[in-house]
Amino acid sequence: MSNIVPARYWHRLDDGRLQCDLCPRHCKLSDGQQALCFVRQRQGDQIVLTTYGRSSGFCVDPIEKKPLNHFLPGTPVLSFGTAGCNLTCKFCQNWDISKSREFDTLADSAAPETIARAAKETGCRSVAYTYNDPVIFLEYAVDVAQACREQGVKNVAVTAGYICAEPRAEFYRHMDAANVDLKAFTEEFYHKVTGSHLAPVLDTLKYLKHETKVWFEITTLLIPGENDSDAELHAMTGWIRENLGPDVPIHFTAFHPDHKMRDKGWTPHATLLRAWTIAKANGLHHVYVGNVADLDHSSTRCSGCGEVVVGRSGYTLSAWGLDEKGACTNCGTQLPGVFEAAPGHWGARRMPVRLRDYAAA
Repeated sequence: MSNIVPARYWHRLDDGRLQCDLCPRHCKLSDGQQALCFVRQRQGDQIVLTTYGRSSGFCVDPIEKKPLNHFLPGTPVLSFGTAGCNLTCKFCQNWDISKSREFDTLADSAAPETIARAAKETGCRSVAYTYNDPVIFLEYAVDVAQACREQGVKNVAVTAGYICAEPRAEFYRHMDAANVDLKAFTEEFYHKVTGSHLAPVLDTLKYLKHETKVWFEITTLLIPGENDSDAELHAMTGWIRENLGPDVPIHFTAFHPDHKMRDKGWTPHATLLRAWTIAKANGLHHVYVGNVADLDHSSTRCSGCGEVVVGRSGYTLSAWGLDEKGACTNCGTQLPGVFEAAPGHWGARRMPVRLRDYAAA
């Protein structure tokens, strides 16, 4: 299987360069030049994806690790990524993968059908495109997603949402769920810290809510002194309530020093709780804290009666109070999300997978 396939979404400029139209970065490429994401390159008179069929590794995780708390709780998900990224986040916590410029990072080779087969045979209910942003390997992700749907396996995108309108429509047509990383709520942060812009991410969130049936949740990594002020948290959660509604879950997660932002300390637990309080005050029903041990603020409560309907201890489910239709067994309020009659029992296990074990003979 070739690792190089023609890319979609580009056009020729008057000066002879080719412009990539996948994401708002709009890289303009001369022959042989790579886009900032590393995986898209001009070769002759076309732009190609250079990492098709190659991955930085496969692993079965709990779905709660993505994090998704309202999508098939307790079930296992087959996770994988490639290399590169179209953002330049100084705080990247997967920088060894997303910032990689080495093909040696791509240790596993797998056809879409092999990934789908591996997911099915390991009991995974879904496949997650994660570790680095799947929008940059759209052609590969779409082919994998189609193969997964043929096997009855759902598809999950873990993404920063930085993508143009036309490819966004194609990409999410093949996804069943997403976790969108809303990195902050100021243009200054996005520009200086991530090398991107806020508006396209907000456009993606509105698109998901109003033009698709994709279940999605939001994650914000709170970095001390950077994106954790009361004013910014009020603005962010108020915007979510007004534009996306009260039922979109948001996860506030703790930062740890990494990559190019090692001068910042860990996020205090008190900061996460302050963000939680502000979000609840602004009318959001399902607010979580992550990367810390906090049973109360990582469990799901019914918005009708306040009872715990999905208890969590880390990534392990500790309580279940939903009926077969996903409604609270205490008061009957429907919990927004995607649920089955019974929860999964995968727990907190992490199981590496060798794709060659599932390749066709």
